[in-house]
Amino acid sequence: MPFINVKTNVRTAAETEQSIKSKLGKAITAIPGKSEGWLMVGIEPEYKLWFKGESAPAAMVEVSVFGKPSSGAMSELTGRITDILGEELSIPADRVYVKYECTPDWGWNGSNF
Repeated sequence: MPFINVKTNVRTAAETEQSIKSKLGKAITAIPGKSEGWLMVGIEPEYKLWFKGESAPAAMVEVSVFGKPSSGAMSELTGRITDILGEELSIPADRVYVKYECTPDWGWNGSNF
């Protein structure tokens, strides 16, 4: 039940967004028990975003997950996410923040897990 939302100030083509979505689907497996089969992805291109006072390419990525993955798994996912954004959008890893939110409650299909 993970959700990954990418906010970036970079303009992205539809095919690039599809590629990012597919790569995030593979990357989420860094967290045991998570797969693309349950992953929801949001991409917000051309987001008004400044980092260190500059409008150079940057991204804010929010990862929401059901449960509490290990710090090691989240660190692995952070590396994968920054690699993807570097490859697809030429955003340097030091211009990407990744925020994690873990919850014991997750609703789907009219009830909670």
